[in-house]
Amino acid sequence: MPKQKITKDMVIEAAFQLAREGGMERVLVKSIAEKLNCSVQPIYSYLRNMEELKREVGERAGAFVRTYVEKQIDSTERFQSTGQAYLRLAGEEPEIFKIFILREREGISSLEDLYRREADPKVAEQIGRELGISPERVLDLHLNLLIYTIGLGAVFSVTRPGIPLEEMQKRQEVAYRAFLEETKRETSGKFTGNQEESE
Repeated sequence: MPKQKITKDMVIEAAFQLAREGGMERVLVKSIAEKLNCSVQPIYSYLRNMEELKREVGERAGAFVRTYVEKQIDSTERFQSTGQAYLRLAGEEPEIFKIFILREREGISSLEDLYRREADPKVAEQIGRELGISPERVLDLHLNLLIYTIGLGAVFSVTRPGIPLEEMQKRQEVAYRAFLEETKRETSGKFTGNQEESE
């Protein structure tokens, strides 16, 4: 029987599966070779160094997360269901969540930069229409919940035997309601500071 031809995509997929099972520390050339039942030579021939491989794994993790979240979104409650999807991901795929969150992002010098890199502007527009708030206020609301959800997800992904998902979602819902109420108050100009400025 002829030997299976090893491709670069096979190497990256094997590395991704190792990371998915046990984190980036499992991504070793020897482990990839064992998973593919081949020598280390084809792996070295496709990748210049481990940093490049880990970057490829990070990109594959990002694609996995986007697909996962898109499948989980409820179109009638897009904003809340997106946050809930990230929490479920942290519970079901903790290693992928950690890789996605901890991967290096270049060209980011503010939280707004991070938001614009990670969020889809069309989704933000849709959320604004659904909630009746401006795009600027959507950015603030979405960013606040994104930061809070990342924190919850990080806790969820590193605790054993594990905090119940329902408990984490309850905390997320409380934060969502508080952020939304604050955003709507800002939009309607009911803050005391705004009133004082207008007097």
